[in-house]
Amino acid sequence: MKKKYVLIMSAILTLCMPYTVQAMHISEGFLPPMWCLFYFVISAPFIIKGVMEIRKKTNHNKDIKMMLGLIAAFVFLLSAMKLPSVAGSSSHPTGTGLGAIIFGPFVMAVVSLIVLLFQAIFLAHGGLTTLGANVFSMGIVGPIVAFIVYKLLKNKNMRVAVFSAAFLGDIVTYIVTSTELAFAIPSTTGGVLGAFVKFLGVFAITQVPIAIIEGIFTVIVFEFIQKYSKNELEMLGQEVEV
Repeated sequence: MKKKYVLIMSAILTLCMPYTVQAMHISEGFLPPMWCLFYFVISAPFIIKGVMEIRKKTNHNKDIKMMLGLIAAFVFLLSAMKLPSVAGSSSHPTGTGLGAIIFGPFVMAVVSLIVLLFQAIFLAHGGLTTLGANVFSMGIVGPIVAFIVYKLLKNKNMRVAVFSAAFLGDIVTYIVTSTELAFAIPSTTGGVLGAFVKFLGVFAITQVPIAIIEGIFTVIVFEFIQKYSKNELEMLGQEVEV
């Protein structure tokens, strides 16, 4: 059992090693205190629900706990890769689509909180005051969209469902991030809408190809997990293709 997860982790580490960056997510100081508090408040219920889901899914099951750790590592590694984008943020994969597919969207709120907290403290990526906003975009809205898309498409074509979930979860994350930045830094001429269009346009240059690559990579990793963790997926209610 342990060898199986070591093999999976080795594949992920080999394919997505992070590199040194200067900024990540929405950086410290780019959101006014009012907006920081707002995103903490609206993210809190999802995190509480996620904690309850984790306790339920991992209770007395060591293998499920190990798989959750695998998903957390996957999110950490992918979200630690970035291309420079608009002021105060960056473009990078999120990795949350895979977790949303396997564990559901609420669990990813907790995973993203832990990942973003570690990145803010130890890697200076993102920020503590902007943690709520980053969790809301990457750990809540993105995974919810990914989960819904996967559920709608999985009975038609599993690979298309996984790819679409990861791709759209990534894109929606940056639509939300653009919205958060637009409200915090409105354009002097176009206001919030003008800033949103500007941020989204700049993000799209790097984010669309990143989202496509993330979608393809997520399909590869999901099929790898299907092959080596069939029992765990079935315990989580996942259909496993033979």
